Amino acid sequence: MSTVIVRLIGGLGNQLFQYAAARALALRRGAQVKLDLTAFETYGLRRYELASYPIVAGIATAEDLKAIGKEQPASGLLARLVGRLKASPPHHYREPGYSFDPRLADQPLPLLMDGYWQSERYFADFAGVLRADLTPQEPLDPLNAALAERIRETTSVSLHVRRGDYVSDAHTNAYHGVCSLDYYRAAVAHIRERVPEAHLFVFSDDHDWTRDNLKLDVPTSYVTANSADRGFRDLQLMSMCSHHIIANSSFSWWGAWLNPSPDKIVAAPKRWFAKGGNDTRDLLPPAWVQL
Repeated sequence: MSTVIVRLIGGLGNQLFQYAAARALALRRGAQVKLDLTAFETYGLRRYELASYPIVAGIATAEDLKAIGKEQPASGLLARLVGRLKASPPHHYREPGYSFDPRLADQPLPLLMDGYWQSERYFADFAGVLRADLTPQEPLDPLNAALAERIRETTSVSLHVRRGDYVSDAHTNAYHGVCSLDYYRAAVAHIRERVPEAHLFVFSDDHDWTRDNLKLDVPTSYVTANSADRGFRDLQLMSMCSHHIIANSSFSWWGAWLNPSPDKIVAAPKRWFAKGGNDTRDLLPPAWVQL
């Protein structure tokens, strides 16, 4: 059986995009998926986070990577930069830009995919399969089970505030930026016009800031049950909500996308990056509202 190997990098949201694109390509081509985790050997900011899901993929071994012509990760910044500028071996396909790339579908196998693949156009035709792959099998603990019950009992709206390195790291802040309070007010107003009984469930990596600054005249619950290394649980709870207000974050993108309801309202920021240059026209599904 042919193989699609996908290079994983970044946080949970990025890893989900990478897995989803590879899984869909493999299903179309009758191939198997393997995950290249070698980037995490030199990338200390994030870790591999898909182990909590019943994904259909193996871990690429050193032999697998050698067979496809992938070199071991270069050490040192200069060596890594030079490596990125070198031409890719024949079985490597590096994402050429941020928008959907139809050429991925025609690449010969075996293949090593290197990129972020941030568009549902890579995998929307296998939405049901992927939502099953990305539903944790481990039962909810009592605290999360109680939250899930409250989410089911209300007209729940997940609201995600991404701060963390978007605020603390100057380079990341300049590149990504954060969603303004005006955006959140507009998104809440948009949903309340259509769903007057909305109850907000706020997810964030900065709970103190959200409590101090999100002054919204709406019933609100702050979800603080899960530590940073249990992001998959927050994502699962988000997906259970009826509607969604997402940040400029692949994490809450997935929280909204994993909700299969055709009636969901998803509000998303029109400006995804503070710094221009990325073509984001394929990032948000057409039915989502950009504010």
